[in-house]
Amino acid sequence: MKKIQIKYALLFLCMVFVFSCNTQNKEDKRPNILWIVAEDVSPFMGAYGDAINKNYTPIIDKMASEGVLFKRAYATAPVCSASRSALITGVMQTTTGTHQHRSSRFTDGEIVPEELRIYLPKKMKTIPELMKDAGYFTFNNGKDDYNFHYNRLNLYDVSTKEDYKPGMNGWQGNKAKYTSSSLKDVWSSRPNKRQPWFGQIQIDGGKAKAKFVRKGEKLNDNEVPLPPYYPEGTSFQNAWTVHYNANRGADANIEDILKQLEADDELENTIIFFFSDHGSNTSLRHKQFCYEGGMLVPLIIKGDDIRFKKGLIRDDLVSLLDVSATTLALGNAKMPDYLDGQNLFSDKYKKQDYVIGARDRCDFTIDKIRTVVSKKYRYIKNYFPDRIMLQAGYRDRSPVVKDFKKLHIEGKLTPYQEKHWFGKRPVEELYNLEEDPHQMNNLANNPDYKTVLEEHRNVLKYWIKETDDQGQRPEDIKQLKATYDLWKDRPLFKDAKINPEYDVFK
Repeated sequence: MKKIQIKYALLFLCMVFVFSCNTQNKEDKRPNILWIVAEDVSPFMGAYGDAINKNYTPIIDKMASEGVLFKRAYATAPVCSASRSALITGVMQTTTGTHQHRSSRFTDGEIVPEELRIYLPKKMKTIPELMKDAGYFTFNNGKDDYNFHYNRLNLYDVSTKEDYKPGMNGWQGNKAKYTSSSLKDVWSSRPNKRQPWFGQIQIDGGKAKAKFVRKGEKLNDNEVPLPPYYPEGTSFQNAWTVHYNANRGADANIEDILKQLEADDELENTIIFFFSDHGSNTSLRHKQFCYEGGMLVPLIIKGDDIRFKKGLIRDDLVSLLDVSATTLALGNAKMPDYLDGQNLFSDKYKKQDYVIGARDRCDFTIDKIRTVVSKKYRYIKNYFPDRIMLQAGYRDRSPVVKDFKKLHIEGKLTPYQEKHWFGKRPVEELYNLEEDPHQMNNLANNPDYKTVLEEHRNVLKYWIKETDDQGQRPEDIKQLKATYDLWKDRPLFKDAKINPEYDVFK
């Protein structure tokens, strides 16, 4: 009898062992997931039909031909930290109170005092934390730039002493620029080589200007025509050309990353997301503003998976919040009910009629803009119309801003340029994106578009109420004081005509 019991016990243990192995093998087959995040890049690429960069973004174009290209993907904000705070949580920054650029911050390298810390809701976890809970090894090679308080080691398994200090501000990791060897060290450092990983690699993108352009491929300024809202001039031409070169440089960066993945035998089982946090930083009308140039970003998803039809081009409206949700779904991670995005490849996916965007304080410049984009139109609401487009900002010492102001004083701007950059802004703007791609003909006061205007206006009103948009309330006075203290001694700030909200601190 004992022999039979022992026999069955051994059989049971064998079955448990086999089941455990099969389960482990099944988990091991889950894909690696990589976000390649370009800073400040608009989709001036061959895959997006750009004539100037046709044949000069071959790696990105190849990724698109082997994966899924989204023609109308939008950031949640036209500035880094707000957009990244939304992306890493999967929740709109205006819901979590992380909408003011570079908030929950203190002097660089110093621990943020308790009274300045912005905390996420207790039950809310970031995407990396949810992926870790699902068994993924996680890393971020590059800056975080999140507007909330967190422990970087709770999010990422890889963090060096150089890029992490407990309780430091959301700029952590910024100096961890990638190289081929550093990338190899990142994914090779996981204890179990069969463990799937979720990683983020930040590339300079628009901030790199022409730094990484392949030899012989750098554009000359006269090869790129200016948009009509820009005046003629060397500085304007250079700024506009820089971004075309930046796209070429981003392509070279991505080539290096893909080569390293392949060399390390990691490419085949990796799903790659390529996107940007927002649009170009070299055009004054892109970064920090809610026109297409600031909100529209590239998004390509590639992976050896039946869910991805090679060469598929999707023109439905999507948000970067959908990247967050899709990542969790692909990793079989928990999908919290608070997510604002959805799995782009789910059978239950519902196409969106509208995507919302928001801009609030950027560095020390206080402003508030909300926007709604639909299939044909972009609606913009300016809450501070008396604050001109070229109000004081971090780019004030750039040649473009200096020349703009010089031409303004000399009366050499066109009537549109003068009004747009230095006049009172309209409270509401409405543009037909198909007929007016540069968004220069405001239809908000055109009676023929009254119904369209009211439709988009009501969408925004409903969204503000339903999400309890935190931008409805002034920024916390302590956060505003911290911003003032960070900037007050800098020549750029001292020379500027700053917003009146700071007068109380003088």
